[in-house]
Amino acid sequence: MIENPTVSANQLILYLVLGLVALFVIVTLVRAVRIVPQAEAQVIERLGRYSRTLDAGLHLLVPFIDHVRAKVDLREQVIPFAPQPVITSDNLVVSIDTVVYLQPTDPKSATYEIANYIVGIEQLTVTTLRNVVGSMDLEQTLTSRDQINGQLRGVLDEATGKWGVRVNRVELKAIDPPQSVQGAMEQQMRAERDRRAAILTAEGVKQSQILTAEGEKQAAILRAEGSAQAAVLQAEGEARAILQVFDAIHRGDADPKLLAYQYLQMLPEISRTQSNKVWFIPTEFTAALNSISKGFGGGGDAGEGVAASTRPAGTSPVRREDLGPSALGDPAKALAEARAESEAATNDATSAGTIGSRGVGSVGASEQQRRPRAELRQEPPQRPEHPGGQDGPPAPPRDVPPPPPAG
Repeated sequence: MIENPTVSANQLILYLVLGLVALFVIVTLVRAVRIVPQAEAQVIERLGRYSRTLDAGLHLLVPFIDHVRAKVDLREQVIPFAPQPVITSDNLVVSIDTVVYLQPTDPKSATYEIANYIVGIEQLTVTTLRNVVGSMDLEQTLTSRDQINGQLRGVLDEATGKWGVRVNRVELKAIDPPQSVQGAMEQQMRAERDRRAAILTAEGVKQSQILTAEGEKQAAILRAEGSAQAAVLQAEGEARAILQVFDAIHRGDADPKLLAYQYLQMLPEISRTQSNKVWFIPTEFTAALNSISKGFGGGGDAGEGVAASTRPAGTSPVRREDLGPSALGDPAKALAEARAESEAATNDATSAGTIGSRGVGSVGASEQQRRPRAELRQEPPQRPEHPGGQDGPPAPPRDVPPPPPAG
């Protein structure tokens, strides 16, 4: 059976038309349905004129009449700008890098008010930065970043408000002065550090000298006090020795022969001067010779001489109260004190190497070792009051024998 070629051609045309219609319907549906993602806005124009702004979600458009003019990203954008040369008020060229943080707030204004708001913000930032930095010197520029950032943000926010863009922050990423200026700044900083080091060293030397002078002052005061006490004690000892010798001579009842013998022994000592050719003869030399002749020969006038004393023989005119207190204590106690001091010094020398590990315990041990030594010290006796109202000398020491009874 032979098919009709006319019917086949008609069917082919029909299928082609149906395919075109289906394709048109699919394209129309695709163009009519618009899905806008989150944080994005689309500006719609109808027949070349602004119609509306589509937010995030599903939207239907009129096919072949409505079309998308622009897609605007509503997220905050970080835009770094290239380094810009800026001249300061002291005629120095510095290179400044800036970073701008901006966010579109009105998609319609960002689309129709300016062709490219990023380029506009960049150029506005450069001009404003040159105006702000041009009124400052290099030192102010390096130390006033917050002030520069605030002024830039204020100018940019005011200018970009009609563009539908909000400038959140403007930061100066780097300020690079010329190499020659950097070298001078490094030298200045080095000189400043040297000056501070010299000042600190001088302060340290000053404090050290003050402390050294204070220590020398305290040492001098202590040495003076020790010398004064030593002189007082030496004077007291010499006075007591003189009184004891005087008392012993009178208690021994020395006769003129003994005194003449002692006088003759002292004559060579008198002659020992720097000039051996000169002799110093006492004014009572004649009386001394008379006493010597009386002692050895027994001659002389009976009526001459010193009148007989009413003091009995073997007694002394020195009273016990006149001798004063003795600085020497009991020999046994002095020996025990010396032994205690020797043991304490030995223990201190032994524990000196381990004082770091023993800590406070060694200090307490040293204090306990020193305590018996302090207890062994004999306190000087108090002077009793004189019957006349003034402080008189105390009783004589044990080694002085009591005077014999009169008569």
